[in-house]
Amino acid sequence: MVDGFIRVGVAVPHIQVANTMYNCDTAIEMVERAVLNDVALLVFPELHITSYTCGDLFYQKTLQEQAKTALLHIVEYSKNQEILIIIGVPLVHESKLYNCAVAIEDGHILAVVPKTHLPNYGEFYEKRWFVSASEESSSIILGEDIVPFTTKLLLQSKSHEDVVVGIEICEDLWAPHAPSIDLARNGATVIVNLSASNDLVGKKEYRRALVNGASGRYSCAYLYANAGPGESTTDVVFLGHSMISENGIMLCETTPPFEGLLFTEIDVERLVSQRVKNTTFTFLAKSDYQKIEFSTPLKDVELTREIHPHPFVPSNNVELEQRCEDILLIQTMGLVKRLEHTKVKKIVIGLSGGLDSTLALLVSHRAFKHLGLDYKGIVAITMPCFGTTRRTKQNAIDLSKALDVTLKEIDITASVMQHFYDIDHDSSTHDVTFENSQARERTQVLMDMANSEGALVIGTGDLSELALGWATYNGDHMSMYGVNTSIPKTLVRILVNHVALTSKHALLHTTLLDVLSTPVSPELLPSIDGEISQKTENIVGPYELHDFFIFYAIRWDFSPSKVFHLAKKAFKETYDDKTILKWLRIFYVRFFSQQFKRSCLPDGPKVGSASFSPRGDLRMPSDASSSLWVKEVDSLISDLKD
Repeated sequence: MVDGFIRVGVAVPHIQVANTMYNCDTAIEMVERAVLNDVALLVFPELHITSYTCGDLFYQKTLQEQAKTALLHIVEYSKNQEILIIIGVPLVHESKLYNCAVAIEDGHILAVVPKTHLPNYGEFYEKRWFVSASEESSSIILGEDIVPFTTKLLLQSKSHEDVVVGIEICEDLWAPHAPSIDLARNGATVIVNLSASNDLVGKKEYRRALVNGASGRYSCAYLYANAGPGESTTDVVFLGHSMISENGIMLCETTPPFEGLLFTEIDVERLVSQRVKNTTFTFLAKSDYQKIEFSTPLKDVELTREIHPHPFVPSNNVELEQRCEDILLIQTMGLVKRLEHTKVKKIVIGLSGGLDSTLALLVSHRAFKHLGLDYKGIVAITMPCFGTTRRTKQNAIDLSKALDVTLKEIDITASVMQHFYDIDHDSSTHDVTFENSQARERTQVLMDMANSEGALVIGTGDLSELALGWATYNGDHMSMYGVNTSIPKTLVRILVNHVALTSKHALLHTTLLDVLSTPVSPELLPSIDGEISQKTENIVGPYELHDFFIFYAIRWDFSPSKVFHLAKKAFKETYDDKTILKWLRIFYVRFFSQQFKRSCLPDGPKVGSASFSPRGDLRMPSDASSSLWVKEVDSLISDLKD
């Protein structure tokens, strides 16, 4: 099991109603396929061995006995198969018939979990045949095994204590107090559901919401195995809609009608990390819950689940437009509140013609529209100096014109040269003093203009720059309200592109597209023939890599090794291992060394799952050592050389 990932699956074999040996054979075929694909945990639908739609045939002694025979046949087959199987079967226990889930491993039955909530409404009438699970635990004899018969049971891996499986059955998920609540609070990181949920118009969407909601609320993985088209269609139809969800995110699901095997990897380490952080996730640790160990090896497997290279950006284009509007709304309303509170009707913004200041201007424009303020109260200031290019300056002019805001041009070259003279700095020495003097002069202009105009200075820096410390302390690092403070660079680009594509204003549309195609640069070094000479990503590395590192190393607290392995999967077509490790090392060094800048950030709205506000998500000492993390990266680099 590498980095907390285990491969799990749900099986929806073809079945025949009441044909137990046929259903046994198709189950074994699925187990074979699962084993070949290194699946460690395989879940079948509710009452698979008999089928769910047997009706009064459940009373038949013949069906009951043959179901048990088929079950034991599967148990025998499981010897030396290295897989944990959970399958549905009706069982008679203490003169009552129960709808059960049976856990099987290596030729033995580990436990039997009876169904708690029996639906008896609409098309369902399970109470006609079955009895609800008792509050009391007992034992049942199946073949050579005497095993627990209880709902208060967890299956825990012998080799990885965080892999804990809890079991519920169909309606249990739909009930007001689902068994999975207590299962999760007693330590289950994986909940499996053996289901027979028929299909109706709109029901698939509701089922998906239930599964995603359960996995999100309980910070667990949720495996939902649903009965397929082989069930009787006398009154209803079953289409095999099955799912695997993790922490509220759907990893994979079937497209009905479905029969077959669905599998992926779940990240148990990520689930545990979420529970550690979530202080409202409390454990019950009830003494009456049994833990049964299972020995199935949790093998090291190649990831088949998608690792998106841009985790802050929705991969679904259908969701992207709405997500962009949601983010822009949060940014806008954050600024609206600040303007309302301060009773200020003007803002000052440094407009470079680059991505970040463009987004800040667009957000400011929306805030003024919401408040019904005159757009001329947005004072955009372009401050050309040594590195300013014709292209970015013209884009600043065109943006101001398109949005009908006030534009002021203040050339800071003379002021900076005077400052060099004052501090005895050689202007031909293009060092950090040369660069930062310009950034601080620009901030001084903005602050003083804000005083002059009775305005607020709006910050433009983004989350990626804050992570890397790519901001001049008390320069562009400072503002009166930072609207981009929790927007990573990859998302800044998406937001600007969204506005460009949805804008009906020709000049705004073309200008935004040109901003998007302009290399990211602070433009602090002298331009060459009017072109940008200083490209940020050549210095600190690709922002798409750093945003990936932010998401997994900081948001999810993963180790450098795990971040690297995920990055290899996500960027296999883009960067080689050496390149990823080079920038990963730089990321850790810069992230730790630049914390002092994040410790005194201006206010700004959190819009996503990551933020570096010292008042919110990141309370980190400014003098913490990076040595543990850098050492691990160096070890990975050394392994690569070997």
